[in-house]
Amino acid sequence: MDARSDTLVFVPAWNEEGNLPAVLDELRRELPDADVLVVDDGSTDGTLEAAREHGAQVISFGVNRGLPAGIAAGYGYATEHGYAFCGRVDADGQHPAGELGRLLDRVRSGACDVAVGSRFVTGEGFAAYRYRPTAARRLGTALLRRSMRIALRRPFLDATSGMCAANAKALTVLARPYTSEAPEVQALLRLQEAGLRVDEVPVDMRPRSSGESKLQGKKAVMVVLTIAGTLLALDRWGRRG
Repeated sequence: MDARSDTLVFVPAWNEEGNLPAVLDELRRELPDADVLVVDDGSTDGTLEAAREHGAQVISFGVNRGLPAGIAAGYGYATEHGYAFCGRVDADGQHPAGELGRLLDRVRSGACDVAVGSRFVTGEGFAAYRYRPTAARRLGTALLRRSMRIALRRPFLDATSGMCAANAKALTVLARPYTSEAPEVQALLRLQEAGLRVDEVPVDMRPRSSGESKLQGKKAVMVVLTIAGTLLALDRWGRRG
């Protein structure tokens, strides 16, 4: 199918029937010229039906395959259908479509290949400490930031952000299958290796509209520890080479 637009926005979704309709309506309102794709990750509720009813294109896995597969599928669809630009937002309502529009404008201007929306970067009228994570998340965030600084050789404050925009040059890198439980982090490492420019851009995010995060408590801590260990191992390996 030929693209109707030069821009695709995709939404990975797993059991988000309560939040997804508002997300899709906001995307249509704020980014009317973009095509919208929902990657349904084997939902057992009405997510698939909600996506179709609200006019989105749909990929459905049938069974739950996890966020890494959903992200690769979204970028893969954009690559296969020849989109020049691609954005991603989560299905839980945390990512305002207007903020994604700012990221897409930055990429379209040629300022960078990928723009990542950050809850923690300041400047451009965005105050410091506008987003206050829980104590457990602060600990995990501090560890991840230190690991990212070592791996990327520069600070990166919100490496797990799910709001981003990319150009066609970056899409082929981002569409490759992910082997990490933190695909956003793995994507940043790939983009650096490919020599592409990634800008971390301050944005405002909202609390999720309803339901609970799939990544919290002990699972969240274990994912952060695994990521940090992987990053440090990769850094040591790179220094040996």
